[in-house]
Amino acid sequence: MAVLGVYLSQPFTFSSMLALTRPLVGLAVFVVSVVLPSSPARAQDNYEIQVYGSELVPRGRTMFELHSNFTLAGTTMRQDGVLPTQHAVHETIEITHGFSDWFEIGFYVFTSTQQSTGVQWVGDHIRPRIAAPESWHLPVGLSLSQEFGYQRREFSADTWTWEIRPIIDQQLGRVYWSLNPTLERALVGENVTSGFEFAPNAQVMFELTKKVAPALEYYGSFGAVTRFDPLGQTEQQFFFALNLDMGPEWEFNIGFGAGTTRSTDHSIVKMIVGRRFGHGPE
Repeated sequence: MAVLGVYLSQPFTFSSMLALTRPLVGLAVFVVSVVLPSSPARAQDNYEIQVYGSELVPRGRTMFELHSNFTLAGTTMRQDGVLPTQHAVHETIEITHGFSDWFEIGFYVFTSTQQSTGVQWVGDHIRPRIAAPESWHLPVGLSLSQEFGYQRREFSADTWTWEIRPIIDQQLGRVYWSLNPTLERALVGENVTSGFEFAPNAQVMFELTKKVAPALEYYGSFGAVTRFDPLGQTEQQFFFALNLDMGPEWEFNIGFGAGTTRSTDHSIVKMIVGRRFGHGPE
């Protein structure tokens, strides 16, 4: 904690964010390598592992986030022309700006680093999102994002994709829950004929203290909405995550994940560090 305090006391730059994440990722990789066993699995798009909340970035503010994850046990050979995932380090830069109380736009840059390829640019996505305003006084938070983007063929069987993500969440005392019943569609690639696929995410978080909130996160993919795949061919992944309150301008999440089907990368560690900049309207 003393080391963390030294980092946070320094002026924030992108370099300082990277300096903060390196020792934490190293610690997380060590812990997960001891705790979680390994087994082969097929490729996944593990670049931004996050369950969304309904709250937007405030108007006039910009959020910079660094999503980092390391696949301890994944695929070991190319599958359908896609590079293996085992021991891949994925880094995603996300920049989100709030344009109004109900509208924001996010932009992503995906990268992958492996021993055989070095650092590689994977692709870019853009994500406009709208939310129900607080003036509606709804019992739950509601927002809707749509994400469009490109990823290189070496990293995904589908090069252009579209995601529709409804977001429902609620704070109940010290318990927070969020549900993302996501629909995904390939626009160009091997799975175009599958139509929309159902890929739900969910989270339950408990505020243990004012600074520490452990959570259970779920990520799934069931195949085409018209006919789900057999359970063994679906993707099912669970993360135990820890959220730390580092101040109102910061976001910090670290998690250890395990896949429970053969179609899922088995062991992953992930981390998200984010910071808000700018000033909203007075």
